[in-house]
Amino acid sequence: MATSNIKTKVQTAFDALKETFSYANVMQAPRIEKVVVSTGTGRIDDKNRIALIVERLATITGQKPSPRPAKKSIASFKLREGDIIGYQVTLRGERMQHFLDKLIHIALPQTRDFRGIKATAIDEMGNITIGIKEHTIFPETADEDIRDVFSLAITIVTTAKTKEEAEALLRHIGLPFQKVEETA
Repeated sequence: MATSNIKTKVQTAFDALKETFSYANVMQAPRIEKVVVSTGTGRIDDKNRIALIVERLATITGQKPSPRPAKKSIASFKLREGDIIGYQVTLRGERMQHFLDKLIHIALPQTRDFRGIKATAIDEMGNITIGIKEHTIFPETADEDIRDVFSLAITIVTTAKTKEEAEALLRHIGLPFQKVEETA
């Protein structure tokens, strides 16, 4: 059942974008490849707080996060190569679809003073990274203590070849972009 749902979403993206970008085949239409959710723990030394961050990240994404070690030592930050400096979750398939649905329809509208995502956030390879200041916008974590708030970075990776294709695909799936105001 999940594969038929994914096929219909690919087909609707193809139908919506084929005239604009003159696609001849369904496989030419861009699609979302994966979603990467990451958070940095940085200088946090408290093992209980790190465990809390890992547990809440797992609750939000539905998947256990993997630790991310430092690639090189930096003396001014008192950082050694191999120290755990963050956690990351890579979502694909059905979990990715559920997370995107929750992000677009529940979490982003709950963000304080949210006016949309800037279209300039899409990079040249067709991916977009969204920074979220408070993880408490997700419904699973709404009843938390205010002092244990952490931020997230959500990267949506697409197969689009240009920024224009990526923006059209992301608008099609419902990602709320800022309205462009024309100045006269």
